Amino acid sequence: MAWLLLILAGLFEVGWAIGLKYTDGFTRFWPTIWTVLSMAISLGLLGLAVKSLPLGTAYSVWVGVGAVGTVLLGIVLFGESASAARLLSVGLIVAGIVGLKLASPS
Repeated sequence: MAWLLLILAGLFEVGWAIGLKYTDGFTRFWPTIWTVLSMAISLGLLGLAVKSLPLGTAYSVWVGVGAVGTVLLGIVLFGESASAARLLSVGLIVAGIVGLKLASPS
């Protein structure tokens, strides 16, 4: 269950990271509300996950899921570069997340 909470926390991290782009410097009301709400949910779920997962593993996976999701959505939504070097780097992050999962006791 803790791993599911952690993955959900990472997905909400993607939501608030992408949401930052839509807030226009926190000047747009509804995008700002949704972004702040996503931040709170993400941190809350991370807090629940670290109750039973190692802190270093949980934090690293949370950041990794957020980074991978944000890069991929940046490519899809904002036309950011999808160069081979960027995609290889994302693949390395995914490999690190899988490695941390496999090396963790829970």
